Amino acid sequence: MLKIAHSPIYAHPLPEGHRFPMLKYELIPEQLLYEGSIQSDHLFVPSICSAEDILLTHNADYYQRLIDQQLSPSEQRVIGFPQSPELIERELMITQGTIDCALFALENGCAMNVAGGTHHAFAERGEGFCLLNDMAVAANCLLQRKLVNKVLIIDLDVHQGNGTAKIMENVPEVFTFSVHGKNNYPFRKEQSDLDVGLEDGTSGKEYLAMLNSVLPELMDQVEPDFVFYLAGVDVLATDKLGKFQLSLEECKQRDKVVLDLVHQNRIPVAIALGGGYSPDIKDIVEAHGNTFRLALDLYD
Repeated sequence: MLKIAHSPIYAHPLPEGHRFPMLKYELIPEQLLYEGSIQSDHLFVPSICSAEDILLTHNADYYQRLIDQQLSPSEQRVIGFPQSPELIERELMITQGTIDCALFALENGCAMNVAGGTHHAFAERGEGFCLLNDMAVAANCLLQRKLVNKVLIIDLDVHQGNGTAKIMENVPEVFTFSVHGKNNYPFRKEQSDLDVGLEDGTSGKEYLAMLNSVLPELMDQVEPDFVFYLAGVDVLATDKLGKFQLSLEECKQRDKVVLDLVHQNRIPVAIALGGGYSPDIKDIVEAHGNTFRLALDLYD
């Protein structure tokens, strides 16, 4: 059975008018349950990630300041969320969810986190709605436990995975691959192992042609025995922060390219959802829902 990490705490209350769509973390599992794509036993609630696992990736001083609610007002502004004990609990649970998904994927081929993909978090700081880098933490946990030898992180969120790139820049066991808007946030890019920066207005046809050209060759080159896939849906034409022109169907086809490849090559994959900022929440939920439906068809 495909296991899906989710908790009510994922939908963290934010000030009225905040631009981050927390509601999607309630609506995605609700929709999948309603339509019968999943049953309640697909879902599991992660525990709180241990300090030991966090500190494989994050700076001890930064972690302690998170726990002690000691982030400065400017640090909170850069992150985009006001600090609170509940927010930190959420981040620790999401991170553990991605670790658990990686472990489930080793057993079952695939597992998914309803949240996660917090790729803007650096070892010593957070930014862009990201406090802890869940995929970096999970990758380091797998390596530290000697469960894998080579990890490929496929980051298809419209924004570069700058935190992930920086954290993993001197870790040869992890290959970071980011496809993103060349002129989009973050405006100071880090160096992934492979960056593909696309122009504003990139069409779905152009995007899919690039991915079909690059990804199979990359898989052959890297030869990963584990993949993390960050399936951000801010590539949609409707996204207010994205600047790409993919339709819902083309976003689904993007996911299919990735999932078919890892499935055909029998490489375990842990999936986290990443960003999505379309004004109509239904577009976000449907696009994320498609990622789940494709994975369920292959692995459940």
